[in-house]
Amino acid sequence: MFVRAKKIGGYEYLYLVENAREGGRHVQRVIKALGRRDEVEASGLLDSLITSAARHSRRSIVLSSYYKGELPELKRLSIGPDLMFGRLWQELGCRDVLRELLAGRNFGFDVERAVYLAVLHRLMVSGSDRHADGWRHAVRVPGADGLDLDHAYKAMAWLGEGVGDGHFMTDAIEETLYRYRQPLLGEVSVAFFDTTSLWFEGKGGTRLGRRGHSKDYRPHLNQVVLGIVLDGDDRPIASFLVPGNTADVTLLVPVVSRLKERFGVVHACVVADRGMISAATIADLEARGIEYILGVRERSVREIRQDVLDDDGAAVPLTIPRQKGETQLDIKDVTIAKRRYVLARNEEEARKDAEARADILAGLERKLAQGDKALVGNAGFRRFLAEPKGGGFTIDEAKVEADARFDGLFVLRTNTKLSALQVVLRYRNLLAVEDAFRAAKALLATRPIFHKTDAAIRGHIFVSFLALVLRKELFDRLAVRRLKGLEWQRIVDDLVDLSEVEVEQDGRRALLRTAPGPTIDPVCRAAGITLPPVFQEIPASKTPSETCGA
Repeated sequence: MFVRAKKIGGYEYLYLVENAREGGRHVQRVIKALGRRDEVEASGLLDSLITSAARHSRRSIVLSSYYKGELPELKRLSIGPDLMFGRLWQELGCRDVLRELLAGRNFGFDVERAVYLAVLHRLMVSGSDRHADGWRHAVRVPGADGLDLDHAYKAMAWLGEGVGDGHFMTDAIEETLYRYRQPLLGEVSVAFFDTTSLWFEGKGGTRLGRRGHSKDYRPHLNQVVLGIVLDGDDRPIASFLVPGNTADVTLLVPVVSRLKERFGVVHACVVADRGMISAATIADLEARGIEYILGVRERSVREIRQDVLDDDGAAVPLTIPRQKGETQLDIKDVTIAKRRYVLARNEEEARKDAEARADILAGLERKLAQGDKALVGNAGFRRFLAEPKGGGFTIDEAKVEADARFDGLFVLRTNTKLSALQVVLRYRNLLAVEDAFRAAKALLATRPIFHKTDAAIRGHIFVSFLALVLRKELFDRLAVRRLKGLEWQRIVDDLVDLSEVEVEQDGRRALLRTAPGPTIDPVCRAAGITLPPVFQEIPASKTPSETCGA
């Protein structure tokens, strides 16, 4: 039944109409003529009719009263975070893997739920475990009602506890999770590895917290070194946590060993940045028959400076599409004494490097004109200065010319049979690891780390790894549906805003679901999720006598 408008002459008339079936066909039957539209609207007849009908609809009454502000909220819980990531947590096997590894352990609380709560908190707002303990009261997380801060600390310690032979529970989870997901992941043919550092405000545990080369520019603080391995589709499959004074060049071989021995990855090509390369590392990889693509320190390797850069072979152009515009590269394959290098020059970056050097030289000339010898303490200036011989400092033109040779340049060392173009494209995918680190540090706010034991520190950082796994899965599913361009923070905001509100009217309670934000529909379609109904009646609880009678 509905209201239909029909124009007759210069006026519109309204009719109350119903659909009916007559003689095997559908027709519209007029139940009542309501009158001219302007007169009906002025009289308030439609409003009275709607109000009268709504009295017989519990759903309409409650929703109308709530939207008018006549019903106070008894309780509000955010349902979006668990609705989305609870599904992914289960489908990726995280729930089952943790429960399998917890079998036979008697903690007195649900450790899997405590870990899931920490991961969900890391994805949504992040912060400390203490903050998560308060945050959970505003979010619906099934099975987490009885958890408290002490449970969170114990769960983090379990994640990071040793399981013998120099391995930890985090390792066991990664390896079991990898086997669970392998039918979806397929055979890993390429492994991208890179490291970063995370600093501590305090000591940083017994063994992990050490001072070393800080990538956060905080050399005065203890830190830990974190490494992450991604597969060829940029999905996190493994992580490594070592003391903060561990040199990157010592990490690549243990990573390869673990991938082969613990993950069963046999034929993967390892891709890593220049910090991983050393003669010993390369010799070890080649002795094991492992293919590699490694960045090279162009300026510090004599063979690069004297032979690779001067090679007169022809360069091949490569155009790489990106989100805005294109990247133009000139690529050259160079072999020196059976050692294969791939040299690539980015013309846009070369222009930027030249402009940056020109700015430095202009500033240096101004300082020299002022006779300021303190400028030798400036690293940017110092690399272009000539050694003083009785007089003042001067600009060394030879150093300027030598520096210009490296504008927009990067050099790779590889033993693969891939074409030079394929080598460069694989190496550029290493940027995905850097994106993962940025997400772990910034979006997921792994820092600061307040835990004091090595086990709890491992657990705290591993929560970010699990969060990255879920985040990547969501974006992969969006990409399959060609739903790109959705900003992570907007998705988070809309998920947190999607709520379940409990209200009461006339002694009866109901749950109302708030209107979804603009990203909710695409992310739910990508994950195969259906939103709960807008209105749900809460059944009246049984009386004590009914309970006893049962």
